[in-house]
Amino acid sequence: MIPLFVHKSPRLLKAFYTPFVWNISTDENIIYLTFDDGPIPDVTEWVLEQLDHFDAKATFFCIGDNVLKYPDIFSQLVVNGHSVGNHTHNHLNGWKTDDATYWQNVAQCQDILPVKTNLFRPPYGRIKLSQAKPLLNDYHIVMWEVLTGDFEKYLSPEHCLEKTLKHTQAGSIVVMHDSLKAWRNMSYVLPRFLEHFSALGYRFEALPQHVSVEFKLGEAMKVY
Repeated sequence: MIPLFVHKSPRLLKAFYTPFVWNISTDENIIYLTFDDGPIPDVTEWVLEQLDHFDAKATFFCIGDNVLKYPDIFSQLVVNGHSVGNHTHNHLNGWKTDDATYWQNVAQCQDILPVKTNLFRPPYGRIKLSQAKPLLNDYHIVMWEVLTGDFEKYLSPEHCLEKTLKHTQAGSIVVMHDSLKAWRNMSYVLPRFLEHFSALGYRFEALPQHVSVEFKLGEAMKVY
């Protein structure tokens, strides 16, 4: 059975979860490319090469355990001018995790990250409101407008690219994965995505990783 998959976040979902960040309001041709689940040897390093080729900056939501295992690759993210965010220590599914364990896992990742950030993305995009409410006191919870689906085995690379190009627009937060699971699709989509929008005059920027939660992330970015 093929699972239900939505490439663009529905308006109803974004309206219900208004405290979360889904896109950045802008009049400029800017795209906010994000990567989940790294850092991973070879895969993350290849992603960095592609981004550098197009002078693109991105935001990497990192798993704490992977940061511990591959600190040199994580350091390269920072050196290359990309921003980073918290993605829990063990890639926990919030819907299947009790609140106390979830918060502890977020804190564990935060303690490991050697740079200051208050960006957080829940793995799978699955987080209970009871988990999110206290986290919003300290973090911008960043979701997405466009999900490439690069991690889905039943989706072809061509399909992932087609849908991602179709739904991406100025201010979109787009999700790809620097993981082994996503490699087949992501390695096809990323260079073609960067080339397509670069040719149209877009630029790729990283989300700021330590804007006060007193401001909405998009509004604060107009000031910083």
